[in-house]
Amino acid sequence: MTPKKAGTDTAERILDVAEELIQMRGYVAMSFQTIAERIGIRKPSIIHHFPNKGALGLAVVARYRGRYNEVMDQLKSDPAVSADRALQLYFTPFLEFAASQEKVCLCGALACEVRGMPEPMRAEIKRFFESHQRWLEDILREGRDKDLFHFEENPAVLARLVFCALQGALLVQRTTGDSAQLEDVIEAVKNSVGLLPNERDT
Repeated sequence: MTPKKAGTDTAERILDVAEELIQMRGYVAMSFQTIAERIGIRKPSIIHHFPNKGALGLAVVARYRGRYNEVMDQLKSDPAVSADRALQLYFTPFLEFAASQEKVCLCGALACEVRGMPEPMRAEIKRFFESHQRWLEDILREGRDKDLFHFEENPAVLARLVFCALQGALLVQRTTGDSAQLEDVIEAVKNSVGLLPNERDT
């Protein structure tokens, strides 16, 4: 389910580098100077597209949220993708972040600094979190209705648990270097939703 990044023009390259810097270092450490040096352009070229850091940050988050939403919408609307398969695919980008041990979810990283960000950025990050939890709630409810999941918890509450556990595991793993953090959490998530062993890796 990994969202794709595409684009070769200057604005897209700026967004790509800014996204990577935030995922690895955080919003505070992201600077126009560092982006310019990495791309091989001058700072005024960045300002031409994004007049200030807040505008760039907002564009990065909006693009990131849009990529995820597109993929999640496709999974939910595809009749060939069952709810259990959709949940399995949802784990994919988290596992890829964990494998790198350098990056975490963009919005997970930004959440640690959200109080110091412009309001439009904070609102966009909130929308990212809310859309993921709604998607998970829908998938969990559908899976239970179709007897693919087996749990008694309220789907909305369980969706919050799943989302927060995955995001938190990435942050803890990056801090501790323990590669088992996310794997253990995913296994616990599968247990909590009642995903049967023969359905876990399909």
